[in-house]
Amino acid sequence: MVKQGKPFAIQLEGRALRAVQIDGPEAPPLVFLHEGLGSIAQWRDFPAALCAAAGRPGLVYERFGYGGSAAPPPGARTPRYLHVEADRLVGVLDALKIARADLVGHSDGGSIALLAASRAPGRFGRLATIAAHVLVEAATLAGIRAAAEAWRTTDLRARLQRYHGAGTEALFAAWAETWLSPPFRDWNIEGELKLLTAPLLALQGEKDEYATPAHLDRIKAAVGGPCVTWLVPGAAHHPHLQARDEAVDRLAAFFRV
Repeated sequence: MVKQGKPFAIQLEGRALRAVQIDGPEAPPLVFLHEGLGSIAQWRDFPAALCAAAGRPGLVYERFGYGGSAAPPPGARTPRYLHVEADRLVGVLDALKIARADLVGHSDGGSIALLAASRAPGRFGRLATIAAHVLVEAATLAGIRAAAEAWRTTDLRARLQRYHGAGTEALFAAWAETWLSPPFRDWNIEGELKLLTAPLLALQGEKDEYATPAHLDRIKAAVGGPCVTWLVPGAAHHPHLQARDEAVDRLAAFFRV
Protein backbone atom coordinates (compact mmCIF):
# COMPACT_ATOMS: atom_id res chain seq x y z
CA MET A 1 0.00 0.00 0.00
CA VAL A 2 1.38 3.42 -0.93
CA LYS A 3 1.62 6.12 1.71
CA GLN A 4 0.92 9.82 1.38
CA GLY A 5 3.69 11.90 2.88
CA LYS A 6 3.53 15.06 4.96
CA PRO A 7 2.89 18.41 3.27
CA PHE A 8 5.95 20.24 1.97
CA ALA A 9 6.59 23.47 0.07
CA ILE A 10 7.51 23.86 -3.59
CA GLN A 11 9.18 27.21 -4.28
CA LEU A 12 7.94 28.80 -7.49
CA GLU A 13 8.05 32.44 -8.56
CA GLY A 14 9.31 33.39 -5.11
CA ARG A 15 6.25 31.88 -3.41
CA ALA A 16 5.38 28.56 -1.81
CA LEU A 17 2.98 25.93 -3.11
CA ARG A 18 1.77 23.25 -0.69
CA ALA A 19 2.22 19.69 -1.94
CA VAL A 20 2.26 16.09 -0.81
CA GLN A 21 4.00 13.13 -2.39
CA ILE A 22 2.70 9.58 -2.54
CA ASP A 23 5.24 6.79 -2.26
CA GLY A 24 5.40 4.16 -4.96
CA PRO A 25 7.71 2.15 -7.21
CA GLU A 26 10.36 3.87 -9.32
CA ALA A 27 8.34 5.31 -12.19
CA PRO A 28 7.14 8.67 -13.49
CA PRO A 29 4.64 10.05 -10.96
CA LEU A 30 0.96 10.67 -11.41
CA VAL A 31 0.47 14.41 -10.87
CA PHE A 32 -2.98 15.38 -9.61
CA LEU A 33 -4.44 18.78 -10.60
CA HIS A 34 -7.43 19.89 -8.54
CA GLU A 35 -10.66 21.58 -9.60
CA GLY A 36 -11.42 25.31 -9.66
CA LEU A 37 -12.35 25.42 -5.97
CA GLY A 38 -10.27 22.40 -4.95
CA SER A 39 -7.41 21.48 -2.68
CA ILE A 40 -5.35 18.47 -1.61
CA ALA A 41 -7.91 17.51 1.04
CA GLN A 42 -10.85 17.68 -1.37
CA TRP A 43 -9.37 14.84 -3.42
CA ARG A 44 -9.98 12.70 -0.28
CA ASP A 45 -8.19 9.35 -0.60
CA PHE A 46 -8.58 9.11 -4.37
CA PRO A 47 -4.94 9.91 -5.28
CA ALA A 48 -3.51 7.39 -2.82
CA ALA A 49 -5.99 4.72 -3.92
CA LEU A 50 -5.24 5.26 -7.60
CA CYS A 51 -1.47 5.27 -7.08
CA ALA A 52 -1.73 2.04 -5.09
CA ALA A 53 -3.86 0.34 -7.74
CA ALA A 54 -1.67 1.55 -10.62
CA GLY A 55 1.64 0.87 -8.86
CA ARG A 56 2.78 4.47 -9.34
CA PRO A 57 4.16 7.26 -7.12
CA GLY A 58 2.18 10.49 -7.01
CA LEU A 59 2.30 14.23 -6.47
CA VAL A 60 -0.63 16.38 -5.38
CA TYR A 61 -0.21 20.14 -5.11
CA GLU A 62 -2.33 23.24 -4.59
CA ARG A 63 -2.11 26.17 -6.99
CA PHE A 64 -1.51 29.72 -5.76
CA GLY A 65 -4.50 30.99 -3.76
CA TYR A 66 -5.74 27.51 -2.85
CA GLY A 67 -5.54 25.58 0.41
CA GLY A 68 -2.20 26.07 2.13
CA SER A 69 -0.40 27.61 -0.85
CA ALA A 70 0.64 31.25 -0.99
CA ALA A 71 -1.64 33.91 -2.42
CA PRO A 72 -1.34 34.39 -6.16
CA PRO A 73 0.96 37.06 -7.56
CA PRO A 74 -0.66 40.52 -7.82
CA GLY A 75 -3.04 41.15 -10.69
CA ALA A 76 -6.52 40.11 -11.69
CA ARG A 77 -7.21 36.67 -13.11
CA THR A 78 -7.53 36.83 -16.89
CA PRO A 79 -9.28 34.56 -19.42
CA ARG A 80 -5.89 32.91 -19.99
CA TYR A 81 -5.46 31.88 -16.36
CA LEU A 82 -5.57 28.17 -17.22
CA HIS A 83 -2.77 28.67 -19.75
CA VAL A 84 -0.75 30.37 -17.01
CA GLU A 85 -1.31 27.38 -14.73
CA ALA A 86 -0.31 24.95 -17.50
CA ASP A 87 3.02 26.75 -17.77
CA ARG A 88 3.36 26.77 -13.98
CA LEU A 89 2.86 23.02 -13.95
CA VAL A 90 6.02 22.65 -16.00
CA GLY A 91 7.70 24.94 -13.46
CA VAL A 92 6.58 22.66 -10.63
CA LEU A 93 8.09 19.65 -12.38
CA ASP A 94 11.32 21.56 -12.99
CA ALA A 95 11.49 22.61 -9.32
CA LEU A 96 11.21 18.95 -8.26
CA LYS A 97 13.51 17.70 -11.03
CA ILE A 98 10.75 15.53 -12.50
CA ALA A 99 11.61 14.93 -16.14
CA ARG A 100 8.39 13.20 -17.12
CA ALA A 101 4.98 12.65 -15.51
CA ASP A 102 1.46 11.47 -16.19
CA LEU A 103 -1.47 13.73 -15.31
CA VAL A 104 -4.83 13.36 -13.57
CA GLY A 105 -6.81 16.59 -13.76
CA HIS A 106 -10.27 17.42 -12.45
CA SER A 107 -12.39 20.24 -13.94
CA ASP A 108 -10.07 23.29 -14.13
CA GLY A 109 -7.25 20.83 -13.43
CA GLY A 110 -8.34 18.76 -16.41
CA SER A 111 -8.19 21.79 -18.69
CA ILE A 112 -4.73 22.59 -17.30
CA ALA A 113 -3.62 19.02 -18.04
CA LEU A 114 -4.85 19.27 -21.65
CA LEU A 115 -3.09 22.58 -22.17
CA ALA A 116 0.15 21.49 -20.53
CA ALA A 117 0.38 18.33 -22.63
CA SER A 118 -0.30 20.40 -25.76
CA ARG A 119 2.28 23.07 -24.91
CA ALA A 120 5.04 20.79 -23.56
CA PRO A 121 4.33 17.35 -25.07
CA GLY A 122 7.72 15.89 -24.21
CA ARG A 123 7.06 16.15 -20.48
CA PHE A 124 3.90 14.05 -20.26
CA GLY A 125 3.15 10.43 -21.08
CA ARG A 126 -0.54 9.78 -20.40
CA LEU A 127 -3.44 11.95 -19.26
CA ALA A 128 -6.73 11.30 -17.53
CA THR A 129 -9.16 14.20 -17.38
CA ILE A 130 -12.20 14.29 -15.14
CA ALA A 131 -14.89 16.80 -16.14
CA ALA A 132 -12.38 18.93 -18.06
CA HIS A 133 -13.57 22.02 -19.93
CA VAL A 134 -12.51 22.98 -23.45
CA LEU A 135 -15.20 25.60 -24.14
CA VAL A 136 -17.93 27.50 -22.33
CA GLU A 137 -21.35 25.89 -22.71
CA ALA A 138 -24.69 27.30 -21.55
CA ALA A 139 -24.68 24.50 -18.97
CA THR A 140 -21.32 25.74 -17.69
CA LEU A 141 -22.66 29.23 -17.06
CA ALA A 142 -25.84 27.89 -15.48
CA GLY A 143 -23.81 25.71 -13.12
CA ILE A 144 -21.59 28.60 -12.05
CA ARG A 145 -24.58 30.88 -11.52
CA ALA A 146 -26.10 28.17 -9.32
CA ALA A 147 -22.85 27.94 -7.35
CA ALA A 148 -22.83 31.73 -6.92
CA GLU A 149 -26.39 31.57 -5.60
CA ALA A 150 -25.39 28.78 -3.20
CA TRP A 151 -22.50 30.97 -2.02
CA ARG A 152 -25.01 33.70 -1.13
CA THR A 153 -27.75 31.55 0.36
CA THR A 154 -26.25 28.35 1.83
CA ASP A 155 -23.30 27.22 3.94
CA LEU A 156 -21.05 26.85 0.87
CA ARG A 157 -18.81 29.68 2.07
CA ALA A 158 -18.26 27.98 5.44
CA ARG A 159 -17.62 24.59 3.83
CA LEU A 160 -14.98 26.01 1.50
CA GLN A 161 -13.35 27.95 4.34
CA ARG A 162 -12.42 24.63 5.94
CA TYR A 163 -10.05 24.10 3.02
CA HIS A 164 -9.03 27.60 1.93
CA GLY A 165 -9.20 29.66 5.12
CA ALA A 166 -8.89 33.42 4.83
CA GLY A 167 -8.42 33.25 1.07
CA THR A 168 -11.81 31.65 0.42
CA GLU A 169 -13.74 34.77 -0.58
CA ALA A 170 -11.08 35.98 -3.00
CA LEU A 171 -10.76 32.50 -4.50
CA PHE A 172 -14.49 32.07 -5.07
CA ALA A 173 -14.84 35.55 -6.54
CA ALA A 174 -11.94 35.02 -8.94
CA TRP A 175 -13.38 31.70 -10.10
CA ALA A 176 -17.01 32.76 -10.53
CA GLU A 177 -16.38 36.25 -11.88
CA THR A 178 -13.88 35.03 -14.47
CA TRP A 179 -16.14 32.32 -15.87
CA LEU A 180 -19.18 34.60 -15.92
CA SER A 181 -17.37 37.59 -17.44
CA PRO A 182 -18.21 38.59 -21.04
CA PRO A 183 -14.58 38.19 -22.23
CA PHE A 184 -14.64 34.55 -21.11
CA ARG A 185 -17.71 33.59 -23.14
CA ASP A 186 -15.55 32.95 -26.21
CA TRP A 187 -12.89 30.96 -24.32
CA ASN A 188 -12.20 27.81 -26.32
CA ILE A 189 -9.04 25.66 -26.38
CA GLU A 190 -10.15 23.05 -28.92
CA GLY A 191 -7.85 24.45 -31.61
CA GLU A 192 -4.80 24.04 -29.34
CA LEU A 193 -5.45 20.39 -28.58
CA LYS A 194 -4.39 19.06 -31.97
CA LEU A 195 -0.85 19.25 -30.57
CA LEU A 196 -1.80 16.83 -27.81
CA THR A 197 -0.68 13.38 -28.97
CA ALA A 198 -0.35 11.59 -25.62
CA PRO A 199 -2.93 8.87 -24.85
CA LEU A 200 -5.94 10.39 -23.13
CA LEU A 201 -8.73 8.95 -21.00
CA ALA A 202 -11.46 11.59 -20.67
CA LEU A 203 -14.31 10.98 -18.28
CA GLN A 204 -17.31 13.01 -17.24
CA GLY A 205 -20.38 12.43 -15.12
CA GLU A 206 -23.61 11.85 -16.99
CA LYS A 207 -25.26 14.51 -14.78
CA ASP A 208 -22.39 17.01 -14.67
CA GLU A 209 -23.68 20.37 -13.46
CA TYR A 210 -21.19 22.29 -15.62
CA ALA A 211 -21.20 20.54 -19.01
CA THR A 212 -23.30 18.47 -21.38
CA PRO A 213 -22.24 14.95 -22.46
CA ALA A 214 -21.37 16.45 -25.86
CA HIS A 215 -18.30 17.96 -24.21
CA LEU A 216 -16.59 14.56 -24.25
CA ASP A 217 -17.16 14.28 -28.00
CA ARG A 218 -15.61 17.72 -28.51
CA ILE A 219 -12.51 16.70 -26.54
CA LYS A 220 -12.10 13.47 -28.51
CA ALA A 221 -12.48 15.28 -31.82
CA ALA A 222 -10.02 18.02 -30.85
CA VAL A 223 -7.01 16.07 -29.63
CA GLY A 224 -4.28 14.84 -31.95
CA GLY A 225 -3.71 11.49 -30.27
CA PRO A 226 -5.66 8.45 -29.07
CA CYS A 227 -8.57 9.25 -26.78
CA VAL A 228 -11.02 7.03 -24.93
CA THR A 229 -14.07 8.65 -23.34
CA TRP A 230 -16.21 7.43 -20.48
CA LEU A 231 -19.56 9.02 -19.59
CA VAL A 232 -20.06 7.85 -16.01
CA PRO A 233 -23.69 6.80 -15.43
CA GLY A 234 -25.47 8.63 -12.63
CA ALA A 235 -22.44 10.71 -11.63
CA ALA A 236 -22.27 14.51 -11.59
CA HIS A 237 -19.20 16.79 -11.51
CA HIS A 238 -17.15 14.53 -9.23
CA PRO A 239 -17.35 11.08 -10.88
CA HIS A 240 -14.01 10.02 -9.33
CA LEU A 241 -15.71 10.30 -5.93
CA GLN A 242 -19.28 9.46 -6.92
CA ALA A 243 -18.20 6.29 -8.76
CA ARG A 244 -14.93 5.94 -6.86
CA ASP A 245 -14.21 2.23 -7.08
CA GLU A 246 -14.93 1.93 -10.79
CA ALA A 247 -12.97 5.12 -11.47
CA VAL A 248 -9.95 3.78 -9.57
CA ASP A 249 -10.12 0.49 -11.48
CA ARG A 250 -10.39 2.11 -14.92
CA LEU A 251 -7.75 4.74 -14.34
CA ALA A 252 -5.37 2.24 -12.73
CA ALA A 253 -5.59 0.00 -15.82
CA PHE A 254 -4.87 3.05 -17.97
CA PHE A 255 -1.83 4.17 -15.94
CA ARG A 256 -0.38 0.82 -14.88
CA VAL A 257 3.19 0.25 -16.13
